[in-house]
Amino acid sequence: MNEIPDIHEEPNELYEHFRFVVDKGQGQLRIDKYLFAKMENVSRNRVQNSANAGNILVNGLAVKPSYKIKPLDVITIVLAHPPKDTEIYPEDIPVNIVYEDKDILVVNKEAGMVVHPGHGNFTGTLQNALLFHLQKSDPTGETRPFLVHRIDKDTSGILLVAKNELAQSKLARQFFYHTVDRTYVALVWGNLKEDEGTITGNIGRDVRNRLIMSVYADEEKGREAITHYKVLERFGYVCLTECRLETGRTHQIRVHFRHIGHPLFNDETYGGNEILKGTTFTKYKQFVQNCFKLLPRQALHAKSLGFIHPTDGRALHFDSEYPADLATVIEKWRAYSQYKNPDE
Repeated sequence: MNEIPDIHEEPNELYEHFRFVVDKGQGQLRIDKYLFAKMENVSRNRVQNSANAGNILVNGLAVKPSYKIKPLDVITIVLAHPPKDTEIYPEDIPVNIVYEDKDILVVNKEAGMVVHPGHGNFTGTLQNALLFHLQKSDPTGETRPFLVHRIDKDTSGILLVAKNELAQSKLARQFFYHTVDRTYVALVWGNLKEDEGTITGNIGRDVRNRLIMSVYADEEKGREAITHYKVLERFGYVCLTECRLETGRTHQIRVHFRHIGHPLFNDETYGGNEILKGTTFTKYKQFVQNCFKLLPRQALHAKSLGFIHPTDGRALHFDSEYPADLATVIEKWRAYSQYKNPDE
């Protein structure tokens, strides 16, 4: 058996993608047994769930767990990561659930809430809140929140969560193959030259600061990332943009706009928390500082999400209003741009 390293970490290490080529001397064997023997720390149940979700392909075609492998078969598998029981504890924290059924939850996350425990945030996360919510209807604790994507702590907006492993596996496939429809709104510094555009660049960990991301020309230093944007409004010194993602890399929108010289407004991590465009007038500086206080985070909101329901096949789409902090700052810039000359 030849294993070809092909492990993806999109979105943000919530699933993996593997590719195998079956050895010429391999006898016929059920594919679930074959993969269970070849993949470390992966249960047979997870392999079977991936197959039932259509996430195991042989020579490009989806197969069931009972498929008998043959020599030189090319096997690809998208494998969702299960929640880690030892890291998640139920906490009674208010959370805005906009849709729920037996398989999925859709949440409109507030800015400031971490999605899952880790990196010093072991309590107060969205997963802690959702586990508490789910245990109210299932005291056994067997129903748990399964993540399929994430948004940053200080990014607000729509987030999709599975309630069982099969739903997670089916949704992970949609995210991996980029068939979900995600839109974000971002307020960025500067006056973008084009009304629409595409930002590309391989995103990987910054070599000097592992907590942030950078764009690299060398594909070996980062993974391909593609962001499409459209200018919604121009306010002279900042632009309100709509962003659509083809990929889901960590901090993708934030690092891509920093890369082209237009960091997100008040994005401290990527340099947007300074006055990067505008005049030297004291009143203007006071205006920007006031906006920073009203919006003490990066100006990014996950506005909408469209996907196929993992069980009944319905096409679902969820949209959200701008949160109050972002809406207030957008309105202030809109009013400011109407009576100030951006070229003065």
